Amino acid sequence: MSKQKAPHGKTDGSTNIDLRPKPTTMTPSQHIHLLGICGTGMAALAGILKEQGYQVSGSDEHVYPPMSTFLAQLGIPIQNGYGPANLEPRPDLVVVGNVIRQDNPEAQALQHLGLPRLSLPEALNRFLVDKRQTLVVTGTHGKTTTTALLAWLLMAAGHDPGFMVGGVAKNFLSNFRVGQGPYVVLEGDEYDTAFFDKRPKFMHFSPTVAVLTSVEFDHADIYDHLDRVVQAFEAFLAQIPPDSRVVAWGEAPLVRRVCAQSKAPVSFYGLSGKVDWQAHEVTPVPGGLTFSVSRANQPWGHFFTPLLGYHNVLNSLAALAALGELGLSPHILAPALKEFLGVKRRQEIACHSQGVLVMDDFAHHPTAVAATLQAVRLGYPERRLLAVFEPRTNTSRRKIFQQPYAQAFKLADLIFVREAPDLWKVPVDDRFSSQKLAADLNAQGQEAYYFPDTDLLLHALLETVRPGDLVLVMSNGNFDHLVPRLCQAMNAKATSPMQEASGQH
Repeated sequence: MSKQKAPHGKTDGSTNIDLRPKPTTMTPSQHIHLLGICGTGMAALAGILKEQGYQVSGSDEHVYPPMSTFLAQLGIPIQNGYGPANLEPRPDLVVVGNVIRQDNPEAQALQHLGLPRLSLPEALNRFLVDKRQTLVVTGTHGKTTTTALLAWLLMAAGHDPGFMVGGVAKNFLSNFRVGQGPYVVLEGDEYDTAFFDKRPKFMHFSPTVAVLTSVEFDHADIYDHLDRVVQAFEAFLAQIPPDSRVVAWGEAPLVRRVCAQSKAPVSFYGLSGKVDWQAHEVTPVPGGLTFSVSRANQPWGHFFTPLLGYHNVLNSLAALAALGELGLSPHILAPALKEFLGVKRRQEIACHSQGVLVMDDFAHHPTAVAATLQAVRLGYPERRLLAVFEPRTNTSRRKIFQQPYAQAFKLADLIFVREAPDLWKVPVDDRFSSQKLAADLNAQGQEAYYFPDTDLLLHALLETVRPGDLVLVMSNGNFDHLVPRLCQAMNAKATSPMQEASGQH
């Protein structure tokens, strides 16, 4: 495969003229300042730059753990709040996160001073990718797990990859790595790039291998309907160089439609149908799943994954297929897959107290909620399954998913739904109703409860749980620290004087 460079082009969404000041040639020890440094991707970039010897500083509006602690451990100073003073002493380069609006006072000062600036994906191309080959994972679902898995498999195969992923990869205890090998693995996000560049972030990447896991409606704050999402992915596929490779989920008609735009060869993967890479004989076993993989209808390998769920078989298959296209052997990949530890907050066991298992998961889209419940039910069929859900994202706070959510919880025995936070940000006639969701679930024969806040939900949960239960908490945010509070309360109850006296531990 040839090494590809990232494309250049228009940056403000309306003109082909690049009006940004051009950064000077950077050398280690120069000063790089990050606006919006506490975002997951921006914090990862800060770590990458620090490791390469740059002087790094940053600013953000709400500086608190875990990102504040992470950055402090790296020795990176952070200003809490935005303002012109944060640009003194004047940095050599400023990287602007997509959380920054054009009317941000620090962004306005940046423009007034004419300082060189880059967006996050531009900075990743410059400081992490450079002349290395990239594997870019895109799609509505499964990006983070698949990206982390690709990075780990390459590492275990001796390729010393760089990577940036939207979660903490447990094998590395980090969401980034510089690496010295020939490959960089990137999570390609369809969200917009920056206030001065409204293209999706993945448009900045020119992959050697692109993985497309799925295409569904999401990010309602920037996409007004599904066609816009489809168009974004079509634009990404259309720009992939012809001598690259695309690996895509072949069981979804929308994915196949998007892939029709690709000038590069496309290999489809899936559990059924006409696909180039197929996983079959999926079997639940203690600690995970086993499955076989065929390539072009010929046996290719047999694998074990410690991850639960058919969606994680697909994530694993996507990674195996992508690396198979690069020529890696299943004999090398199979033992590495066994050792993959997953990503934090993806079916992560938070505690096991009083016979109750508490699991923390990032699921928030209806499809992800349903897939996660299916996976947990498959892995723990004997446990009563309590689903606890917070609709926090810009999309889940909107009523577009009102009915799909009612179908997503079918495998749960008991459902606790919190009021969506920050509903005031959504027009009244477009708001999702947690109360209606609970009512709809009850109407279809399930047991569901609505709570206006987390404190009341936690109290009810503690009154309800019993030994043998599995509590699955799903939110893309911290849910007012519900998981640690629940674990702490159950652990305290388990060691109370009364229980100690009765011999219960």
